Amino acid sequence: RYEPTWGSLDARPLPAWFDEAKFGVFIHWGIFSVPSFGSEWFWWYWQKEKREPYVKFMEANYPPGFSYEDFGPLFTAEFFDPNQWADILKASGAKYVVLTSKHHEGFTLWGSKYSWNWNAVDVGPKRDLVAELATSVRNRTDLHFGLYHSLFEWFNRLFLEDATNAFKTRKFPTSKSLPELYEIVTKYQPEIIWSDGDGNAPDTYWNSTGFLAWLYNDSPVRDTVVTNDRWGAGSICTHGGFYTCSDRYNPGHLLPHKWENCMTIDRSSWGYRRDARLGDYLAIEDLVKQLAETVSCGGNLLMNIGPTHDGRIAVVFEERLRQVGAWLKVNGEAIYGTKPWRAQNDTVTAGVWYTFSPKEGKVNAIFLNWPVSGTLELGEPRAKLGETQVKLAGYKELLKWVALGEKGMVIALPQLTPQQLPCQWGWTLQLTDVN
Repeated sequence: RYEPTWGSLDARPLPAWFDEAKFGVFIHWGIFSVPSFGSEWFWWYWQKEKREPYVKFMEANYPPGFSYEDFGPLFTAEFFDPNQWADILKASGAKYVVLTSKHHEGFTLWGSKYSWNWNAVDVGPKRDLVAELATSVRNRTDLHFGLYHSLFEWFNRLFLEDATNAFKTRKFPTSKSLPELYEIVTKYQPEIIWSDGDGNAPDTYWNSTGFLAWLYNDSPVRDTVVTNDRWGAGSICTHGGFYTCSDRYNPGHLLPHKWENCMTIDRSSWGYRRDARLGDYLAIEDLVKQLAETVSCGGNLLMNIGPTHDGRIAVVFEERLRQVGAWLKVNGEAIYGTKPWRAQNDTVTAGVWYTFSPKEGKVNAIFLNWPVSGTLELGEPRAKLGETQVKLAGYKELLKWVALGEKGMVIALPQLTPQQLPCQWGWTLQLTDVN
């Protein structure tokens, strides 16, 4: 059994499925999806920081005295079709999904008995959105279902009172935050608990170690659940399950501990923005690059989309997810279930990232630019004459190659028209019998 101490909890082995999965989809959905302007931090930027664009937006479009709570009934979700969402998630090639069950605004997407009249069953859609998505994902896909949960809430009076007392009192975690966590785990049995928003309070205030000990010892998901590292001030990148270290974390080198790169397709927001322009969205080439870099350095990629207040996944997000899925259909062997190789990226040619498939004993070289010369030089593999074989994923014939001294090789790529290429962005060379 695990003790409620970091020493004991950090020694728990991460369930194997998480490292094998490599790719997940993050979904930021909540009341902030109604104004859908600027950022999911809309309430804070408007009311607390009084940032000019937010103040002006409200003055121009809403009557005087309109409060953030008034957005609640406008969060309608009338087009939310959980089966359609599940089908898009499946088509993306993702192996897990993480839904924001509650963001820093405190609104819960399930009918929490600890969030009276500020939840999706009492206000707005009048539906248990968490339950509906969980059911569809489990019925229609093999994705692992996970939930994001914010520990703190910007404007909750109990939290603000505790903060004023320098967190010597613990009214908010004992009456709100912790009961919610136990509630979502018992009710929805998520296999990922993605914690966030410590409000600068220490893990002792949140009783994070007490909750995690229960989660790992006695909860219905004790054997399969994975957690992140955001459990109180100072715990990020230090304690918990996998490390996130920061948003959009992509170190570019191997880390000794399992980590995740959580990033957004919309460069500047996690929630949906009606004011976003095409250039604000990462192109598929950028997403393939992020995936290759992240996995080669031992990380998982968690790619975020923000649905609309009426429950739609915007077509631009759907297209990107389906494009990643199309790429993974061809190159998935270089991603799923791989381990980092001795070199993460190539020393001679830029834009080449390595992974290793332990079952097949294959080294995968993912290259992001198709060379004009028709030959690709790799500085890292040590090829063996008569033994090493080189294949292009999605292409039948073996490729010709020559060794360069002790280390390195030049590979002749097939002469293909754009239509004949196995995929359009990023390609994989599979090398067998290289040292």
